[in-house]
Amino acid sequence: MNKQPIGIFDSGVGGTSIWSEIHNLLPNENTIYLADSINAPYGPKGKEAIVDLCIKNTELLLEKGCKLIVVACNTATTNAIDYLRANYNVPFIGIEPAIKPAALQTKTNAVGILATKGTLSSKLFSETSGKFANSVTVIEQDGDGIVDLIESGKLYSEEMKSLLRVYLKPMILANVDYLVLGCTHYPYLSPILIELLPKYVKIIDSGEAVARQTKAILEQNDLLNTENSIPITTRTKIEFYTNGNPKVMQELLENRFKIEYLDF
Repeated sequence: MNKQPIGIFDSGVGGTSIWSEIHNLLPNENTIYLADSINAPYGPKGKEAIVDLCIKNTELLLEKGCKLIVVACNTATTNAIDYLRANYNVPFIGIEPAIKPAALQTKTNAVGILATKGTLSSKLFSETSGKFANSVTVIEQDGDGIVDLIESGKLYSEEMKSLLRVYLKPMILANVDYLVLGCTHYPYLSPILIELLPKYVKIIDSGEAVARQTKAILEQNDLLNTENSIPITTRTKIEFYTNGNPKVMQELLENRFKIEYLDF
């Protein structure tokens, strides 16, 4: 089991931001990344459809021998992870917005969260926000259209910048000092966000925390791969699959990896 890969799936290319954090922390681990880009974004689809898509992704990764699965999508986590954990006999790692550290560290008593509608309206987000951000002003913004632009290769377009200016304006007016990115696609926006936000605003996402949790669960289950040896790059197996346009993921990953088209 230890040499079997970690499986990671998302409703598109965004979860590669999570993959990067996992790979950086656990370079010996073999990984398989699955981008369900043809169905992105998951948010508007409704709980039943999202669960069905997550079942499809999970079963494909299990067919490929994955020992642990990371649901690298906030919307998929909030809608489907309980079902997945109850019905499959592998560990699952989920994603949720980093509202807790932002609420605990804010000095202006105001934080912004940019997330999908599916995440902002979820029970899990409501519970976390209610528990840790009760005494803090939280400016929530549905990032409608962002995922579509990223998936169509328009990450650094003027269209994206114009959209973000509109979404960030109420946060800037509210004097937020933390911006929480509540979608795994959104870390790729960081260069634009840094340009558009006041310099004192800190941007945080869940990537590092997810990588640490992945390591902890592997250790708890005695699943860490200790057999790969240096040089790591020649021993570690890394696979990327998408049912969308492979070029979009290749550009995000700076053409460092082969991206395979897979009809699923």
